[in-house]
Amino acid sequence: MSSFLQLVFVLIIVLISAKLGGYLTTRIGQPSVLGELLVGLLLGPSLINLVNLPFLADAHLEETVKHLGELGVLVLMFLAGLELHIADLRRNTRVSALAGTLGVLVPVVLGWIIGELNGMDFKHAAFLGLTLGATSVSISAQTLMEMGVLRSRVGLGLLGAAVFDDVLVILLLSTFLALESGAGGGAVQVLLVFIRMFAFLLLSLAFGLWVLPRLVKGFSRLPISQGGLTLALVILLTYGLAAEMLGNMAAITGTFIAGLFFGRLDEKEDFEDGIRSVAYSFFVPIFFVSIGLSVNVREISPSVFWLMLLVILIAIIGKIAGAGLGARLANLSWLESAQLGAGMVSRGEVGLIVAQVGVAQGLLSAEIFSIIVGMVLITTLITPPLLRTLFNRSTPRPLNA
Repeated sequence: MSSFLQLVFVLIIVLISAKLGGYLTTRIGQPSVLGELLVGLLLGPSLINLVNLPFLADAHLEETVKHLGELGVLVLMFLAGLELHIADLRRNTRVSALAGTLGVLVPVVLGWIIGELNGMDFKHAAFLGLTLGATSVSISAQTLMEMGVLRSRVGLGLLGAAVFDDVLVILLLSTFLALESGAGGGAVQVLLVFIRMFAFLLLSLAFGLWVLPRLVKGFSRLPISQGGLTLALVILLTYGLAAEMLGNMAAITGTFIAGLFFGRLDEKEDFEDGIRSVAYSFFVPIFFVSIGLSVNVREISPSVFWLMLLVILIAIIGKIAGAGLGARLANLSWLESAQLGAGMVSRGEVGLIVAQVGVAQGLLSAEIFSIIVGMVLITTLITPPLLRTLFNRSTPRPLNA
């Protein structure tokens, strides 16, 4: 079998398995990402070891699947920026800002402390903490919607806090990587790193505010099939490339910023459905399955298993305590604060994306990456029943109450 046919065979298995796994988990009230991750674990070295089967001899097969998954990350972060609603921040700004900020900082600090106590050096311990700061509230929003409380003070506060969380984690990640790249060159090198970051952000802002709207408007008039979709894909990839090459930042930061600017355009509907279709039918399932493919559960030692349990515990407590404290400082009741904190527990795709960046940069070992994947799975599983238990204790108050 040729290398191309081997890749085709693997992609067929990955895509069918991912969609089947996603379907099965949605049937039991869990997000599809959970099923796709579990499928990746089954297809990976933990059980089947798909890409290393005897009749798949291409040495670059695993790397190719990984690269396709990385493209999925870029598109996924573009969609995250595209879906960011500033209106959600304005509805409940104080709650959103305090809960979102403390909901990041508390888990980050606790994760860093755990890393230090387990013998990691500063940068590896700090990055472990950073992976615990992320939040994915899609499963929480779905649960609150089913209970009819998404428009309550807690529900709207949760949506706004998630926006602050995403932006803060991206900023922390970009700053961390930039400082890491300039750490060996003294103060002058660090200053140059920040100048590059500032230059990228300034050019991105100028292009996004003044050039992009005119470019999209002019492009939409051309008789080109799916021209708007092609332009959006080219721009998001260009932003990702520029973030790495010019800004010395993670490529996902660039695509996230590109999504923010595209989300402001009147022509957004011309390409949004197309990008979403490309992402969720092909690239994103490959990304989540590729995460599982890179984890070998059988290699987790007893000491790593206990560390994983500790990280999971810190991930849960850190979010509930941090976001809950922020909500309490914004004058929500203790119960409402606990409800909002519980809604921030699930890590989902953002935590996995940050962890993958850490592996690529040599800041997370394979064992710690496996721990993060386990943490994401557990926090995603426990969030819905935790929310239902807490909301059954009270009647949610509307925003203006």
